[in-house]
Amino acid sequence: MAISTADFRNGMCIEYNGKLCTIVEFQHVKPGKGGAFVRTKLKDIKTGRVVDYTFNSGTKFDTVRLETKKMQYLYNDGANYNFMDNTTYEQLEIPAETVGDAAKWLKENDEASLLYAGEELISIEPQMFVELEVTHTEPGFKGDTATNTTKPATLETGIELQVPTFIEIGDVLQIDTRDGRVIKRV
Repeated sequence: MAISTADFRNGMCIEYNGKLCTIVEFQHVKPGKGGAFVRTKLKDIKTGRVVDYTFNSGTKFDTVRLETKKMQYLYNDGANYNFMDNTTYEQLEIPAETVGDAAKWLKENDEASLLYAGEELISIEPQMFVELEVTHTEPGFKGDTATNTTKPATLETGIELQVPTFIEIGDVLQIDTRDGRVIKRV
């Protein structure tokens, strides 16, 4: 479906230069001299890059309907990540390249959101907060209580993060997947 710049809404998905982009922000500008135009910030869905664009007022674009499906992550067989739809019990194999960075937050039996544009899988989003066990870290020293001191730790999915010094092997941590920050020890 074609829309013009007058129909822009934040969060809307459009196709521009062969890429799927969501509208992060837009502003209609009517200068005293010359024609009206629209300043936008578009986020490329695949890369996550946000770029500023300016369009003449009335420019037409194709909209894309995005659909999110919640699926359960089952396992990784080496080449593919396997997911299951909890309503139909249909299983889906997704190549590791498509899963990308989301793989470091996926733990077996956790839910993930799969974003589709039509029939094409665009991205996989893990839950906002995940609970992962620490599998390796150096021991903290007694009396080492300086604020904001950290040490490296490896979690059960293989990712390495900086954690507070009091964290030990076997501790379960709640992690914010948006920035990799440790929220709390569970």
